[in-house]
Amino acid sequence: MRHAGYTGFEKILICMTTSDLDHLKGLFSGTFLVEPLTLQEKLLKVKAFVFDWDGVFNNGTKDASGSSPFNEVDSMGINMLRFNHYLWKGKIPFTAVITGELNTAAFTFARREHFHGVYYNIKNKKEALLHLCERHGIDPHEVAFFYDDVLDLSVAELVGLRIMIGRPGSPLLSALAQRNKLVDYITAMDGSRNAIREATELLMGLSGKYDDTIMQRVHYTDTYHQYLTNRNAHEPTFYTLTYSEITEQQPK
Repeated sequence: MRHAGYTGFEKILICMTTSDLDHLKGLFSGTFLVEPLTLQEKLLKVKAFVFDWDGVFNNGTKDASGSSPFNEVDSMGINMLRFNHYLWKGKIPFTAVITGELNTAAFTFARREHFHGVYYNIKNKKEALLHLCERHGIDPHEVAFFYDDVLDLSVAELVGLRIMIGRPGSPLLSALAQRNKLVDYITAMDGSRNAIREATELLMGLSGKYDDTIMQRVHYTDTYHQYLTNRNAHEPTFYTLTYSEITEQQPK
């Protein structure tokens, strides 16, 4: 039996019955390409949360400077997901953005939320992922990736857990991702309607610790305060492509 000898977070998952998982699935109107139990098993292995930017935190529309925004609803979702991870692993998950563009809003967000890294202006995102994994001792299958478009598929081929941001305007791309098994869940919401919050709620629900995560934040417990102190000790490292090599470089 697969449950034998499980400890820690795995015990929490065991406590979620088939009925619990069916109920959770029924709360989400996105598309499940694997069953919630499989998503749980993938989540157990995750050490890093990696996000595309354009079309994920927004609808991809750019301002005059070439930047695209974020919103606080998604920000809260990511912070709670990281705290949720901290509650059962006892450490802050590695968190990063990989974007093909130079996007000042992404830089602002990563600094404010104390992400570990930002890879920017890199068109071949697979290179960025492999650099991230090698630099920080993470295997690709230990990465959860949130993405929406063509440039992201080379990363989705490698990582362990794939969340695709739903978008009515690209049904053929969505179908291609499904045929090629490059996605585990497609959000019902698009990037402009809190798709990231939908995805983070789902993953926290699958952890079996959603209520505990939220209520500890509500009451600002000592555990949450310690998490926040540890989280805020990190400052993002910025990477970009310089003469065909990924190097550390602060964006101008």
